[in-house]
Amino acid sequence: MVDSAFATDDFVRFQLSAWQRELGSVRRLADNTLEAYARDVDQFLSFLAGHAGGAVTLVTLRQLRGADIRAFMAQRRSESLGSRSLARVLSALKSFFRYLEREGVVSTEALNVIRTPKLPKSLPKALTVIEARATITTTEDMEERPWVAARDMAVLSLCYGAGLRISEALALTSGDLEGEALRVTGKGGKIRLVPLIDNVRRSIELYIKLSPFHAAPDEPLFRGVKGGVLSPRLIQLRVVQLRSALGLPPSATPHALRHSFATHLLGRGGDLRAIQELLGHASLSTTQIYTAVDTDRLLESYRKAHPRG
Repeated sequence: MVDSAFATDDFVRFQLSAWQRELGSVRRLADNTLEAYARDVDQFLSFLAGHAGGAVTLVTLRQLRGADIRAFMAQRRSESLGSRSLARVLSALKSFFRYLEREGVVSTEALNVIRTPKLPKSLPKALTVIEARATITTTEDMEERPWVAARDMAVLSLCYGAGLRISEALALTSGDLEGEALRVTGKGGKIRLVPLIDNVRRSIELYIKLSPFHAAPDEPLFRGVKGGVLSPRLIQLRVVQLRSALGLPPSATPHALRHSFATHLLGRGGDLRAIQELLGHASLSTTQIYTAVDTDRLLESYRKAHPRG
């Protein structure tokens, strides 16, 4: 594969930079997604340069064929890239070429003949209500520093009691806690309001009371022991400790608490559209996976309880 620094001419490099700026400023993709998309397209252009025997130019892009893309995808699969990652690669390429088409630079049908890799269906594994409650109340027994225990309990309470992603919980500021609802900044910078139930509010208030650090209203609320912004890795390690102490399955993670939030709400008759809003899902189809989770749980209970199960 050609060194990416020499894979394209100046014009294509300019278009690549402009596309990346649009993804960040207009579409407001998450940083991790931006990095992955940029890397995927960069690798494709390096591959294309190797095939073309020189830097990729506008002419190279206009002559792009479906066979070129298939060859690149085959190479990535040979490098043990999974179906989900390959689907992301294809999404990145389509995004870049759609941008070029909107700008009137180039139009190609090559990507339209490439099928998205079939993704394995995987259901989120929710904890039981008892397991979820134990996860957010056992922390104080495992930590000598009361403020750190209160901090970790507050973060995990936000994952289960408000359905937040761990990144969303750690990005909260004191200004986001005003009123009866949390102001949550989700993927792509989208803002949503999530009800702040009493138990979660009390967990946060206890942390604020005990914490030796006092963040400004626009600064992240949760802090590490040296005062820096709390790393998600520390919360993940805390849950690893809790798994061992409580005998929880390996699937018990901070994100599993978010799954549990949705599954338990649905099991209690929660409206699917409302749960979609609470989770910050752009599409209802993403939320509908929880109907399968809840059905599985009902069937499992039925089989265990029914005399002929």
